[in-house]
Amino acid sequence: MPEITANSKMKVALAQIAPVWLNREASLQKIIDASIDAADQGAELVTFGECLLPGYPFWLELTNGAQFNSQKQKEIHAHYLSQAVNIELGHLDPLCRIAKERNIAVVLGIAERATNRGGHSLYASLVYINREGKIENVHRKLMPTYEERLTWSPGDGHGLKTFPLNNFTLGALNCWENWMPLPRAALYAQGEDLHVAIWPGGEHNTHDITRFVAKEGRSYVLSVSGLMRVEDFPQDTPYYEEIVANAPKVLASGASCIAAPDGSWVIEPQIGEEGVYVAEIDHQRVLQERHNFDPVGHYSRPDVTQLHVNRERQQTAIFKD
Repeated sequence: MPEITANSKMKVALAQIAPVWLNREASLQKIIDASIDAADQGAELVTFGECLLPGYPFWLELTNGAQFNSQKQKEIHAHYLSQAVNIELGHLDPLCRIAKERNIAVVLGIAERATNRGGHSLYASLVYINREGKIENVHRKLMPTYEERLTWSPGDGHGLKTFPLNNFTLGALNCWENWMPLPRAALYAQGEDLHVAIWPGGEHNTHDITRFVAKEGRSYVLSVSGLMRVEDFPQDTPYYEEIVANAPKVLASGASCIAAPDGSWVIEPQIGEEGVYVAEIDHQRVLQERHNFDPVGHYSRPDVTQLHVNRERQQTAIFKD
């Protein structure tokens, strides 16, 4: 738990950008550029959307992704794997260096090729890099949503952790995990008062739940989304013509926003434009709103209801040599 100090204010950034879709290196450069922009504006934390690196699996809805044993789907899957992020191979090292050089923490959504699960399946993972450039957390999305299950694997509870950041205690969840009461409660129980919710994009995702979670947790909530437009599909994408023919002009409109611990807007949903949006937040407002409600403190009854959380990293084999 961070010590409460007199310097209770901190600047945070929502980096609402589009990937260079399914191009890991080009997308990573955009992420690095946005991180530098946020640091130049004085931010100590910069956040990015769900699976921004190398991109959200938009093809599933556009190419009959549920067709079993489809050669088309196999080829797109193989391409996605080739551009996904393997942390152990150092794919995030350039971003870690920037975080350290610019003294800025990062929350980033990635498609992860997990070494401990063989490297051929994908997880929608949320990575937290601290201001020393160290990867402190990799949270694999507990349950992919709807068609996402055709390409992402279910994660585990290993990443349900919080981290000190100045006066704040930071936690984060992927997309519709933010609708899951028990993972939220697992973070609240660890003192979370700065919650980051990462999304692929869209006001339908961020507008209501951002303020709801802020009120429930009496915390600041940063909802950060990606953007995706037809022009963001590179022409060398497998089955590009079919994807573009079936795609709307805007697939993800952003709507990144920040809510204060009383549910009021700090930054209202930002629709349709790339940008790095910076705001100052004040930990004193957290302390003020906990006066009448604290979900795991004075307004909880652990003698009546209590949550048990399994944070073991799941893997298929345990080797003893």
